[in-house]
Parts: sequence; C-alpha cells; structure tokens
Amino acid sequence: MRTGKPAHPLVVRVTHWIGAVAMLCMITSGWQIYNASPILPFVFPAWATLGGWLGGALNWHFAAMWVLAGSGLVYLAYGLASGHLRRDIRPAGPRAVWRDLIAALTFRLAHREGHYNAVQRLLYAGVLLVALLTVASGVSIWKPVQFGWITWSLGGYDIARRIHFALMSLIVGFLLVHLALVALVPSTLRSMITGGRIAPPSQEHGS
Repeated sequence: MRTGKPAHPLVVRVTHWIGAVAMLCMITSGWQIYNASPILPFVFPAWATLGGWLGGALNWHFAAMWVLAGSGLVYLAYGLASGHLRRDIRPAGPRAVWRDLIAALTFRLAHREGHYNAVQRLLYAGVLLVALLTVASGVSIWKPVQFGWITWSLGGYDIARRIHFALMSLIVGFLLVHLALVALVPSTLRSMITGGRIAPPSQEHGS
C-alpha cells in the first residue's frame, strides 16, 4: 500500500495537461502562421501545422494563447502560495547541475517521485522564463502599435518576429528533451496522471 502525500498535486497536474495541449496548439498554429511569411528558407509541412490557412491559424493561436495564459496564471499563483516554485523549481547551484547532468548522461541518475533533480530545476525554471519572453515578443508582433514600447525594446517588428521564432524553437527543444526523459523514466508520466505518492523516508531507504 502506497502512503505519503501526492508527488504532483491536482492543480499542478491539471494545469500541466491544459498547458501542454494549449502549447501544442500554439506551436502548430504558429508554424502555419510562419508558413504564410517565412523568415528562413524553409516551411513546415502541412501535416505539422494547425489552422489550414493564415486566418484559421491566427484564430487557433490566439484561442490557445488565452487558455495557456489562464492555466499559467493558476499554476504561478499556486506555485507562489504553496511554495512549490521555491521548493521544487528554484534552480540549484552550478555544481549540483553539473553533477546531475553527468549522472543523467551516464544513466546513473536516480529518480525519486516528487523530487526534482538539479537539471530538471534548471530546465523548468528556464522554460518558464522563455515562456514569459515568448509572450512578450508575441504581444509585440501582435499589437506593434499598442505595445510599441515592447516592439522597440526588442529591436523593431522584424527582429521581434525572429526573436519570437527563436524562443518558440527553444520551447520545442525543451519539449523534445522532456519527452525523451519521460521515455527513459515512464513512471513520471504515470505520476503526472495519477498524482503518485512521495514515499515516507523509511520507505525511501527500504526500511
């Protein structure tokens, strides 16, 4: 019989899955928007895009944006009020990151439910920061007149658009790493669905 508090509280799990679906919609609709006016010498295949055409993609993009913003605000509010961000997401020191990175690359990094290692902390804190910058750059190219000061601070509309694309690419990279880690440790997916349980210290040490 499993005891202990949930490894992932309900609010974290709900906002995680809502945010994941919204982010997927934003990425694929964003690729369709990009295809309408590419900034690099390639376009994304139609099967990887959402919206069918520029207008449809914009509708999907903005609808998903509000869903993602709502779930993100709920997560941040909970994280600050409960201490989750400070306790679980705040990055560790560089020595801890290097230690856990080497352990992960050599497949010697142990996983404990409800525990975030130093690499995970750095990645999660980093993607939260990137997400905020992505929102800012997205707003600057969505409303370049109303939010002209943001557009100007990013170097103008064209540069802001490139920054937005680069930040989106970083998020896609994070998602690929995240999925790879889930494939290596499938129990993390199960606990994000069921909540899992943090074993008491006596159980963690096998006593």
